[in-house]
Amino acid sequence: MATAPTIDTHTHYFPETYLKLIADHGRRCGTTVTTDSSGATFIQVGLLLRTGPIIRPFYDLDERLKIMDRQGVGMHALSLTQPMVYWADDDLGLKLCVAFNDAISAAHVRHPDRFIGFACLPFQNPGLALAELERAAKLPGIRGIYMATAVRDRELSDRSFFPVYERIAGLGLPIFLHPMMVNNERLKQYYLINLCGNPFDTAIAAAHLVFGGVMDAFPTLEVSLPHAGGALPILRGRMDRGFHVRGECKTITRPPSEYLKRFTYDTISYSEDILQDLIKLVGADRIMIGSDYCFDIAYEEPVKFVTRMRSLTDKQRSQILWDNAARLLRLG
Repeated sequence: MATAPTIDTHTHYFPETYLKLIADHGRRCGTTVTTDSSGATFIQVGLLLRTGPIIRPFYDLDERLKIMDRQGVGMHALSLTQPMVYWADDDLGLKLCVAFNDAISAAHVRHPDRFIGFACLPFQNPGLALAELERAAKLPGIRGIYMATAVRDRELSDRSFFPVYERIAGLGLPIFLHPMMVNNERLKQYYLINLCGNPFDTAIAAAHLVFGGVMDAFPTLEVSLPHAGGALPILRGRMDRGFHVRGECKTITRPPSEYLKRFTYDTISYSEDILQDLIKLVGADRIMIGSDYCFDIAYEEPVKFVTRMRSLTDKQRSQILWDNAARLLRLG
């Protein structure tokens, strides 16, 4: 068990009820749960996206707790990951969200000091998303909303999402974003689909939120960007230049870089220098621990990554390890 309060805000969970729904009904929407020759389990969406291997710590909470204790992590915020639910039709998409949200709430009820959850909504149908938001927000342990960086062919600035954003903000729930795989032939080798594609996908989503007016329309809406903001921080100068010289970028009244402090970020940078630069840019009060549990690319020691940073003050460490997330997620 962690000796000091810590919360990992970027962890992934596949409840068995969610996996069973895909196995039983996903095929009609082009998605299956498959097992390869080695016995590894994957979720296959058409020919383009495969998530996995889905190893035991993804769905076994007791196994997860053992790993958390070894890492010194006190609490996990449980969230879905690719393929999310947007590939499904409305009926199955809603059922997948209900199954996931009920499961993360049940995990919190079973271990209230160890797990909270970020609810998934069927954004492919904003009306259904609103209905499930109202239901899920009342469940024990729900402390945020999880959303992909795009919903099928709709960007996050699509006006159909605005009523959902308005209600999320009204409920005081933050949105945590996660990239979707960028399917491009140039990214198929060397795991570039993740190493390069995901960070730029996050930056594109944030750009749509800014240029598309979402952050201005909902000034109290909290949005958290994964992977230390992806490519967004290093693109701020280029985006500001576009704002000043391109007519299509004048949809906002101030430079995009001034919106960076509207977002919160996790620590998944894999570089102390990069994380320190982000702290200088937005402040330690906007950053929270993340690990990407339990993919192979995840931090093995997410707490030690922060505690070993000699450039941090004690206050900054406390902010990143617990204080910021506790405030954002209303943990007391």
